[in-house]
Amino acid sequence: MDIIELFKYLLSKKSETPDDGGLLDFIAEHLGEGWQAVRVDKEGVKNLFISKRFGEGDHLCFAGHVDVVPAGDGWIFDPYEPVEDEEGFIFARGAQDMKSGVAAFTQAVKEAKDFPGTLSLLLTSDEEGDAHFGTKIVLEYLKEHDMLPDFAVVAEPTCEEKFGDAIKVGRRGSINGYLYIQGKQGHAAYPEKAINPIHQIAPRLPKLAGKELDSGDEFFAPSRFVITDIRSGMQVTNVTPDRLDMMFNVRNNTKTTQKEILDLVENILGDLEYDLRLTQGSYPFMTDTDTKIVKNIDKAIREVTGITPKHSTAGGTSDARFMAPLGIKVIEFGVKNDTIHSVNERTHKDEVIGLYKVFKKLIEEWQ
Repeated sequence: MDIIELFKYLLSKKSETPDDGGLLDFIAEHLGEGWQAVRVDKEGVKNLFISKRFGEGDHLCFAGHVDVVPAGDGWIFDPYEPVEDEEGFIFARGAQDMKSGVAAFTQAVKEAKDFPGTLSLLLTSDEEGDAHFGTKIVLEYLKEHDMLPDFAVVAEPTCEEKFGDAIKVGRRGSINGYLYIQGKQGHAAYPEKAINPIHQIAPRLPKLAGKELDSGDEFFAPSRFVITDIRSGMQVTNVTPDRLDMMFNVRNNTKTTQKEILDLVENILGDLEYDLRLTQGSYPFMTDTDTKIVKNIDKAIREVTGITPKHSTAGGTSDARFMAPLGIKVIEFGVKNDTIHSVNERTHKDEVIGLYKVFKKLIEEWQ
């Protein structure tokens, strides 16, 4: 089975979160003898950690997920029957996010003849969901058993305009905000007898909506206050509402924390009766670009594609957020990211082959 045959096989298995479609058992069997597999399954989520020790040196882990988001309607092909068109694009759910990455590193480690240390795969079926019982609990197991990797590559799609042009060396954090403003219900004809929370917040919204909370830096964009939902009222025209609820998100870099957000809201809404709750979905992290993993992946990408990738922290979150706090030097690299989660998700077979070649070279030339 070559890399494209493997890729198409993975795509043919319906594995919507948290179903793995039988792929974790298949991958363990596909790697063959000499690989030590550990299953850390919980609450219907299936996880696989499989490793092979070649020597005494570094432990390099390739990580990813086999689960995909629901296909949705409007596909030109069956989303679980991969189709390759005459231009070489392969259509199926998960083609970019991220069965391309899983296929590439699975084939690369399977063919590894030597490595100055340990190679491993960490795979989950719960990345696209809540992620409570996926990579996070596998890492807890590995920490408990002194098996944490030194370096990791998460093969999420990272490239922007062409394959090889970007890797992720960090990610912003994600702070979710839940705000409510208390008013006083009344008849719309007697506004002086009511307290309208919509009227209260309306003149203040420009001071919150889209506000940059810091200036960013070389690697991180500014943290921005993004309002995602506002609702109030009873869907009638003659009743002043007694409450307004608003939700927002801040993709924060290392310069902005929950404290800065609390201070901002207090400064703008402090004279109102309000309540604010913040949750931290993930924390920002940055992998030093002078570390071995960044230098080696840069070199492998240049040798395969002729491109020197830029170092980015843009985008959403990934399971790399669970690795960095444990001291694992982690980066992300994968195919282009332009159709993930969309109808007619696709990737070009040349990108999948290229990704496999980069990972193979990374392993062969690790130093």
